Amino acid sequence: MRPRKLFALLASPLIAALPVVAQEVGANPLRFAPPAVQDFDRTVLAIRDLKFDPSGVAAAFGTGFCVDPICEYVATNYHIEEKARPSRIGNRKIVGRYSATGPNDEGAVPVRVASGPPLKFNYSRDLALFKLDRPLTSHHGIGFSLDQLQIGQKVDICVYPLESSFKIRKLILFHARFTGVTAQQLLAFDYAPSEGHRIRPGSSGGIVVDQRSQKIVGVVCAVAEDGTPAVFAVSAQSLAEFVARVEPDLAQTLFTTSIPAFSPASVDLYPKFEPPHTGRFQHHPDESPDIQRLRNRAQLLADSTQNFIARQYVEWGTGDKVAAASALYEIRVLDGNLRFREYPDGKKELHDLPFPPLNTAIVTGDEWSELPRLVAWEPRLQIEQMPDIIIDGRRLKVFRYRGDVEDAVCRWRSSIDFGFFAWNKDATVPCYGEVWTDEDTHILRMSEHYELPGSWKNYEAVMTYGWLQRPDEAPRLIPTAITAIAGYHGKAYWCRSQFLHYQVFTSGVKMTMK
Repeated sequence: MRPRKLFALLASPLIAALPVVAQEVGANPLRFAPPAVQDFDRTVLAIRDLKFDPSGVAAAFGTGFCVDPICEYVATNYHIEEKARPSRIGNRKIVGRYSATGPNDEGAVPVRVASGPPLKFNYSRDLALFKLDRPLTSHHGIGFSLDQLQIGQKVDICVYPLESSFKIRKLILFHARFTGVTAQQLLAFDYAPSEGHRIRPGSSGGIVVDQRSQKIVGVVCAVAEDGTPAVFAVSAQSLAEFVARVEPDLAQTLFTTSIPAFSPASVDLYPKFEPPHTGRFQHHPDESPDIQRLRNRAQLLADSTQNFIARQYVEWGTGDKVAAASALYEIRVLDGNLRFREYPDGKKELHDLPFPPLNTAIVTGDEWSELPRLVAWEPRLQIEQMPDIIIDGRRLKVFRYRGDVEDAVCRWRSSIDFGFFAWNKDATVPCYGEVWTDEDTHILRMSEHYELPGSWKNYEAVMTYGWLQRPDEAPRLIPTAITAIAGYHGKAYWCRSQFLHYQVFTSGVKMTMK
């Protein structure tokens, strides 16, 4: 088996690495991976644009939010798009804009807005979508829930209301509860004022987030006219139907891929597997039916990732700091052969994910494909089933595995890049990890740990998988995210990736007999 990982220590011709500040590595360096908390200030955005007319200058305000994990798309209300007509979001140029409704939409009615003449549109589709020329750095989406809300269900509302005549705006979070659905098919919520603040103009386009799942369930569009603390929102289901019409590949990733509730950076549940030493040439114990089924499922997962195109967004960093570098690539897999290309304008195909412009870095490869193959095909890999777990109300099966040095199943490569040439060193290393599956043994999460020689220590990686459901196609498991981390000279370095915009295809050769 070829080496599973590639590391780089970028050095000057004098082989002197520049210093990198990071936290110390402890017994479990994965804890230094960026936390899986919902920092809404990196999801919700203030929208503002100036308008010039004969009467003077007027400002239009609203709220928007990142739709996808890398914030290449931003959503808001249709009436905000019509009033503000922003040309940029943050420091990114808007290169595409879509409206879910308008004056000619079925069910459109005149609606009074905070400023200017009324607009005619359908309340239940008061949505607009912007595509940016590049992802918005350090921002991200948080996922959606299309589940039906229950009366009294607790939510949080995150908006940028106008708080003063000086137009000073800050993100404010309001606690609220679901009260029902209006005649216009809007979601209705009662909310509690937040430290004296109320939901005011400028809040349209903000998000309603279920407190339990931390997923978006609605998009704020209006407040009660009588001044009571009530707010109305377009449902996430309406947003999903809109995105499916205008950006179907994006919708398949956001709304039809069932992604597990656990984070890609989640830690293993059980101590590492240390089976009795059997010797290299001794037969391992017979495997149970569940373990045999796991190997078969791993084979199916490996086969399902042999042909596809997707985008892979990658971030690199140290310790618990924000990402120091990021990049977006198109990943193309044809008959298992992996190629990368910078997205959207890259012309050169690359065999490996490039290193970032950092002094010391770790990159991920095709662990999402190789680890299932290892579990499926390698009889020397020892596997043990552990007690089931319950996560977010779902029962999951847990298996742990191990391969020792004498099993020769896991290999490692370290690399020093001197600019004009690279020096590589390969080693066979012990490895272990866990596999989490659903009750039917479909793989949802895999981890791997390498016990490394030399300066690199405590390598850990976690891969998550989800179901992609396309119209008229059978569901298939796809990789959704990777988080990898390792220690080098007492410092933690991480790399994390997310997969987007899947285009699954098949390959084959047509033959004609003559």
